[in-house]
Amino acid sequence: MAKKAVKQKKKKKVFKQVSTGRAYIQATFNNTIVTLTDQNGDVISWASAGMVGFKGPKKATPYAASQVVKRAVDATKECGLKEVSVYIKGIGGGRESAIRALNANGLQVLGVKDTTPIPHNGCRPPKRRRV
Repeated sequence: MAKKAVKQKKKKKVFKQVSTGRAYIQATFNNTIVTLTDQNGDVISWASAGMVGFKGPKKATPYAASQVVKRAVDATKECGLKEVSVYIKGIGGGRESAIRALNANGLQVLGVKDTTPIPHNGCRPPKRRRV
């Protein structure tokens, strides 16, 4: 009783043409993650500092953030993305350089909105680190 191996055809990737979109930048103390989406929020491409090849504390540097943006923008070349609204979250080192890198890699920044969560006197913060 031999079973026949059915070879499935791989679905061809269809790139939808999007001229305006959103760039979500999450800049933490440990990493920088950039996600490029269309206006609905459907992800076109994303990249993180670890994905680019940085390890340890180097992931949160401004240089790593610029390389992350470069990788994410290169993946959207087929989509025709030209303008982005930037939504930035976090207080890491790659905040400013990620926005500058978006401009430098051929995307026009329409606006910048800071969506960093701010507690309205929520839970008690941890004690200060003693090094």
